[in-house]
Amino acid sequence: MRYWIFKTEPGCFSLADLKAAPNHVTAWDGVRNYQARNFMRDDMRLGDLGLFYHSGKNPEVAGLVEIVKEGYPDCSAQDALSGHFDPAATPGNPRWFMVDVRLARAFTPPVPRALLRRQPDLSDMELLRQGSRLSVLPCEERHFRSILALADRLATR
Repeated sequence: MRYWIFKTEPGCFSLADLKAAPNHVTAWDGVRNYQARNFMRDDMRLGDLGLFYHSGKNPEVAGLVEIVKEGYPDCSAQDALSGHFDPAATPGNPRWFMVDVRLARAFTPPVPRALLRRQPDLSDMELLRQGSRLSVLPCEERHFRSILALADRLATR
């Protein structure tokens, strides 16, 4: 099993939006970075888990998701009306890929980035590095487990 981080601006797509989706499942579409695309196309597998991260003004880990459909062509790239249209993407060469994720758990309360930064065992986590811009990135198991433990501690307060 691998672990991932899915970053999103809550004004664009939030954990509340995922909760409202049918069966709490959505396609993670619109990713337009080749490295992130490769993770979704080549590396993510059914059952892998990911941290749902709200970036922006109040960054926080808001929940836990599970990969429920492996990488497949991102149809928004071929939809001229979508905000993610790419005229170079074709059915024969889709260029962009997505996965489907299902909400496994909402963190109540969410785990704020400020708290993550204060954890010595997360000091080398890619998410917390200055300039880390990928919207989809791998997460080491030790970091993943540390964040789950933080979420559990916050939930019992």
